[in-house]
Amino acid sequence: MQSRYFTINDHPQGAPARALFELRETALPALAEGEVRVRNTWLSVDPYMRGRMSGVTTYIEPFELGAPLEGAAIGEVIETRDAAFPVGTRVRHMGGWRDIAQFPGSRLEPLPAFEVPEQAYLGVLGMPGMTAWTGLNRIAGMQEGDNVLVSGAAGAVGSLAVQLAKAKGGTVVGIAGSQDKLDWLESHGVKAVSYKGKDAAQLTEALRKACPEGFDVYYENVGGVCLEAALNTLRVGARIAVCGMIARYNEATPSAGPGNLAMLLIRRARMEGFIVFDHWAHYPTFLEEIGPRVESGQLDYEETVEAGLERTPDAFLKLFEGANRGKMLVRL
Repeated sequence: MQSRYFTINDHPQGAPARALFELRETALPALAEGEVRVRNTWLSVDPYMRGRMSGVTTYIEPFELGAPLEGAAIGEVIETRDAAFPVGTRVRHMGGWRDIAQFPGSRLEPLPAFEVPEQAYLGVLGMPGMTAWTGLNRIAGMQEGDNVLVSGAAGAVGSLAVQLAKAKGGTVVGIAGSQDKLDWLESHGVKAVSYKGKDAAQLTEALRKACPEGFDVYYENVGGVCLEAALNTLRVGARIAVCGMIARYNEATPSAGPGNLAMLLIRRARMEGFIVFDHWAHYPTFLEEIGPRVESGQLDYEETVEAGLERTPDAFLKLFEGANRGKMLVRL
């Protein structure tokens, strides 16, 4: 059987070009004992993948030039030599960026049994949802009545973070760009602030207008002027959960940090970065709490879908243009 997959032919400097991505084909070997073959139906593209393209080891190994790229995916077992995964089993795994994946069964997990569309396990009930829940609860220690600020607030992670924060009863402010994202936030009871065309001082003013009392929790997805403005609006004892800094992922040279880090001292605040995979042992707790709320429609989620394996690089690149609302997915 043939498998088509995407690879990269170079380590990009700055924003990746579409020509960086090559679609290739390979013949899969016969299944070894314990292996499973999966036909993918949904692929995930995520901002963290940009770091893996740089050829540098961070908290995860970089992508190998010429080898299939990796990412979360959902598919159906079509051939198996692992009794735990009979043919027809719906599974989640990390063999994305391809149409057919072949792995030891130990690298697969069956989908949970909630009555939700299967692609939800790549978004609101997958890594992005778990990331939002972890950052607010385990890192920032969000409490009832906390005022919460979220950057990238209409993305895959931020859109759940604002809803979880809203349920705690405090003022919730979301930073986003396009008007449709701002409208979506407002429709969910979130005060929406645009970063477009604003420097740090102007964004600070807008955040203070939205929440004059200041913020107990800042959920950081973006960095740059968003971080600088957020630091200006902290309350005493504030907690910052650093999930990502997408504003700097495509920078070719190191960027200067915020000039107002002293606000951490002045406000006696705590700022902590986290990687969700370090907290994955708590995924069953997350599912127990959030799964029924998604299943019942209490939590809303958005998806932006590109169709066809050939569109996977385009879907990925759109993440850095702010073109997605909610989770960016590729449907095969």
